[in-house]
Amino acid sequence: MRRVSILGATGSIGQNTLDLIRRAPGAFQVAALTGGQNIAQLAKDAVEFQVELAVTADPARLEDLRAALGSSGISAAAGEAALIEAAEVPSDWIMSAIVGVAGLAPGLAALGQGTTLALANKESLVAAGPLMMATAAAHGARILPVDSEHSAIFQALVGEDARAVDRIVITASGGAFRDRPLADLAHVTVAEASEHPNWEMGQRITIDSASMFNKALEVIEAKEFFGVHPDQIEVLVHPQSTVHALVGFVDGALMAHVGPPDMRHAIGYALNWPHRRALPVERLDLAALGRLDFAHPDPARYPALGLARQVMEAGGHSGVIFNAAKERALDHFIAGRIGFSRMSALVAQALDEVCDTQTPGSGCDTITLESVRRWDHFTRQHIDRLVAA
Repeated sequence: MRRVSILGATGSIGQNTLDLIRRAPGAFQVAALTGGQNIAQLAKDAVEFQVELAVTADPARLEDLRAALGSSGISAAAGEAALIEAAEVPSDWIMSAIVGVAGLAPGLAALGQGTTLALANKESLVAAGPLMMATAAAHGARILPVDSEHSAIFQALVGEDARAVDRIVITASGGAFRDRPLADLAHVTVAEASEHPNWEMGQRITIDSASMFNKALEVIEAKEFFGVHPDQIEVLVHPQSTVHALVGFVDGALMAHVGPPDMRHAIGYALNWPHRRALPVERLDLAALGRLDFAHPDPARYPALGLARQVMEAGGHSGVIFNAAKERALDHFIAGRIGFSRMSALVAQALDEVCDTQTPGSGCDTITLESVRRWDHFTRQHIDRLVAA
């Protein structure tokens, strides 16, 4: 029986992970769960799986969690230090599904115990890719990708020589506004941006899909995870969302991963790796599907992709700045303070203005947890000043 822990258990990734564990009785023992504001769900799952530790990220909700756990005997804790404590509970496999850069410190703590980290928190690699990979190597830990695109790339590379990779193609649905006139994008609503044509995801990632910021993060993540040159990574709009990624080799061959738009496939592959086990996902009827469409993304519609190229070229802490600016601009859009199109403009401005404050050769290009936190905080404040101006 494998011991597993789930960081970010109350979100869609965490809930899908628990769904798969629930369907495999006797195969897994859940050691620790963490969540945010959904105390009722966190406590319910903790009691069902009889975990050792349940953690809420919000210190103000600790008493609520304790009350919800009742007389279960499950330990409860709250706050950032408690999240790290949960990541350090001895486990064979840990899911990192905390949203945003907040998942970095717990992810590093998990790697510190030399375990397998299933990484759904793409921001960790975007903000601190070299640090994550070096920490894994130092402790003999393994990182398995959980994003559907990176899982697809990972699977396409099984048994292949990485030196024979010529290119990586990441697909994107195009989001809610792929067919909307460009002139209308400045006036779309939060509700419209929160509706994805293919995937069932949380609000923030769905809006990031509409703006293609989610794909921009994935491009940077692919560069860090697979160690390829930025010029080897391509993005194609694929409305059907059935081809999740393709890997091209030096002999001209393309290996494609094809499957339904269901996150349980990528989660299940990581959960059961290195084996494949039956999963409760739809089996594609290719004849019914009929066609697969691909197109180059329009740079004017999706400026986030160009910003990702800028980040990969700049290196250093530009990934931290990019992610922090994106997250804070999204906060302002959801709050109704800015329009949809201004998010990318704010991120571009932050990359230009905040990156200029970095001093090459001063050690600023050395990424540490502390430096990530510092640049993340500074960038969020900068975005707030730009919005308030």
